[in-house]
Amino acid sequence: MILPPFQQLLDEHGASLHRFCVAQAGPVHGPDCFQETLLAALRAYPELRSTTNLRGWLFTIAHHKVLDHHRAVARRPVAALVGDGIGAGRSGAPVPEASPAAATDHELWSAVAALPGKQRGAVALRFLGDLPYADIAAALGCSEAAARQNVRAGLASLRTEVTR
Repeated sequence: MILPPFQQLLDEHGASLHRFCVAQAGPVHGPDCFQETLLAALRAYPELRSTTNLRGWLFTIAHHKVLDHHRAVARRPVAALVGDGIGAGRSGAPVPEASPAAATDHELWSAVAALPGKQRGAVALRFLGDLPYADIAAALGCSEAAARQNVRAGLASLRTEVTR
């Protein structure tokens, strides 16, 4: 078994991996999760025993890095906003006005972010990573049937939450 150069793997899957991390962790922390994913993958790459599903392997690492990020955020204290907080996000900075299409996209991704962890991960891996259910199951640490169920349940929740 001969591993392809790591740069070739990155060139082939880097854009979709970055898109997945940004969608799951947000535009501020997504690039950090992407970077952590690449560092972890680069460290583990020389000892990799199988080249059959390198894309799934990368997305599994990315999924775990995103979960680590969400766990770390959940442990951080949140400062109270001063004033009425109208028009302010979590950081207290004003939220810019956006076009109706961008507002709808924001509504959709906010609804995805509000899904339970396994459903959020399954939906993102399916539609952002374009992974088959077997790879989603490996990334989430569940059976293929459970991966299908998580995608189905996530989509059902999104259909009721987001109206177009």
